[in-house]
Amino acid sequence: MTDLSDLYQQIIVEHNRAPRNFKKLAHPTRQAEGANPLCGDQISLEVELAGDRIADIGFQGSGCAISQAAASLLTGAVQGKSTADAQELFRQVHAMLTSPPGTPVDTAKLGKLAALAGVRQFPVRVKCASLPWHTLRAALESAAQPVSTE
Repeated sequence: MTDLSDLYQQIIVEHNRAPRNFKKLAHPTRQAEGANPLCGDQISLEVELAGDRIADIGFQGSGCAISQAAASLLTGAVQGKSTADAQELFRQVHAMLTSPPGTPVDTAKLGKLAALAGVRQFPVRVKCASLPWHTLRAALESAAQPVSTE
């Protein structure tokens, strides 16, 4: 677990310093807003669909390093995937984030996303890491209401 904890710290720092896909899209077909009032995280997520595939994705926002890094990791993980595959990845990441610390993580299946398992050691931070994922789900489902972790 020490290797996963080290990877967690490295990836959070790396993706917070240089977030991937931190941008507005020219022609988004779906979008959603999300907020974590406890931490002050704000996420605006835009998706451009081509059929049922995520052709492009971008986010903007502010907040703690965990929420920003999670959004960056999310965008890299779902770009090019079908909406069904993105929804399945949401389920896998959500299950990982909400499982007890020490629960084995399938690093082969989740890749860099497995590093987010480190957040389980800090239960109040699980909402920070899951906010972008809930916001993605809302965008894919064309939800009208903003997402809130409260």
